[in-house]
Amino acid sequence: MRSYETVIGLEVHVELATKSKIFCGCSTEFGGEPNTHVCPVCSGMPGTLPVLNKSVVEFAIAAGLALNCNITQRCKFDRKNYFYPDLPKAYQISQLYLPICRDGYVEIETQAGKKKIRIHEIHMEEDAGKLIHDPWDDCTLVDFNRCGVPLIEIVSEPDMRSAEEAVAYLEKLRLILQYLGVSDCKMQEGSMRADINLSVREVGSDKLGTRTEMKNMNSFKAIARAIEGERKRQIELLESGKRVIQETRRWDDNKDTSFAMRTKEDAQDYRYFPEPDLPPVIIDDEWISSIKARQPELRDAKKLRYENEFGLPAYDAAIITGSKHLADLFEETVAICNKPKEVSNWLMVETLRLLKEKEMEPEEISYTPQQLASVIRMVDEGRINRTVAKEVFEKVFCEGVDPEEYVKVHGLSLVADEELLKEVIRRVISENPQSVADYKKGKVKAMGFIVGQTMREMKGKADPGRVNVIVKQMLDEQLD
Repeated sequence: MRSYETVIGLEVHVELATKSKIFCGCSTEFGGEPNTHVCPVCSGMPGTLPVLNKSVVEFAIAAGLALNCNITQRCKFDRKNYFYPDLPKAYQISQLYLPICRDGYVEIETQAGKKKIRIHEIHMEEDAGKLIHDPWDDCTLVDFNRCGVPLIEIVSEPDMRSAEEAVAYLEKLRLILQYLGVSDCKMQEGSMRADINLSVREVGSDKLGTRTEMKNMNSFKAIARAIEGERKRQIELLESGKRVIQETRRWDDNKDTSFAMRTKEDAQDYRYFPEPDLPPVIIDDEWISSIKARQPELRDAKKLRYENEFGLPAYDAAIITGSKHLADLFEETVAICNKPKEVSNWLMVETLRLLKEKEMEPEEISYTPQQLASVIRMVDEGRINRTVAKEVFEKVFCEGVDPEEYVKVHGLSLVADEELLKEVIRRVISENPQSVADYKKGKVKAMGFIVGQTMREMKGKADPGRVNVIVKQMLDEQLD
C-alpha cells in the first residue's frame, strides 16, 4: 500500500457577540422562541434595505489584528446567490472579492514543535436560519431567528496534516476570540462551527488531491473523528482504483461515517456580484489604531505573565489561562486576597475536581471571586482548617452559599480555647496507653493516632497544626 499524506483546510464560522444583527436591529440572543427575532430586513421582505452594524466591522478588525492579518482598508460586500429554505431572500450578503482581513497566521503546538498555520482571509457575512427536521411528522421546520446574525468566516490555507493539528488550530482560534470578547465561541450553541476541506495525496507529491467538504461541525471530538474517517475513506477509494468525487458530505457521529449530500459548489456556482445596497467600507489608519489600542492581553502573553509575576508553575499557568473564565476568576480573586498561589491551588485542585465530577465546563462556574477569597481568608486567619474549607467550598461551588454565613450557621469555626484543647488531648493520651508506650519505643506513627483521635473528639474543629504541636509536647514530657 502506498503512503498518503492528509491535507486539511478549515473554514471556521464564528457568530459575533453583538447585541443586534449585522444589517438590522433584531436581537442576536440565543434560545428565543422560534421566529421571534425577525423583522422585514432579516426575513428578506421586498423593498427593505440593509444598514451595516459598525460593531461587526470593529470585531472583525480586532480578530484580524489578533490573527496577524492585513486589514483591507477599502473592503466591500458581495451578494452570494443560493436557494435554500433557511435563507428567505435567496441570497447571502458576504465578502468574496475584497474581504476585510487577509494573509494572517496563528502558531500552534505540535508534537514536532511550533507550526504556523496560515490564514487566507477573514470575511464578514450574515448567518442563515436553522432547519429543524421532524422525523415523527416527516417534515422540516424553519427558524429564522439566526438569519442575519453577524458572522466572520476564518479561512485557513491547507496547512494542517492531521486531526490533532486541526483541533489544536481550532482551540487556538477559540481562545483568541474569547479573550478578545468578539464571540463566546459556544460550539454547542453554534457560535463556532467548522467546515472541513480534506484531501489526500501520495507522500512527496506537490499536487493537491480532490477535496471533499464536511460542513457545520460543532464538536472538537466529532471533528477529529470526521477527519480520520474521511481520510480512511479517500485512501480506500484510491487504493481500489476509484476516484474521489468533489462533494459536500455530512458526518454522522453516531454511525461514525459520512454521507454524500451534494456535489461541491465552486465560487462561480453562487453567481457572486457586488452587493448593490451597501457602499464600500472605508477603514482609515486612525480607526485601526484605536482598535489596536483596545486589544486585551491574549492567552500566550497572560500565561507568561502568570509565571513571571505570580510565580505559578508553567503547567498551572497553562491550565488556568486555557479558559478565559478561569483566568478572569484567578485575577479578580488575587486582586481581593493577594494570594496568587493559594488561588491557583483552589482552582487547580478543588475547582477542576468538581468540574470533572459534575461534567461542567469552566464557563459554567457560578461562584464569585469574593466567595473564593472569603474561603481563602478564613483558612489564612485560622478560623477554619483546610478539611472544613473543602467542605465549605463544595457548598459554595454547588449551591452558591455565603462562606462566612455557612461556617457560622453550621458551627464550623475552629475552637480557639487552647485550655479546652489541652484538656481533650490529655484525655485522649490517658485513654490510649498503648500508643504512648509505642511512642516511647520510637514509633513516631503512634503520635499520629493520638492526633487523629483528638481531631475526632474535636469534630474537626481544631487546628491540626496546633494539635500536632501540643500532642508532641505532652508525649515528649512523658519521655523525661
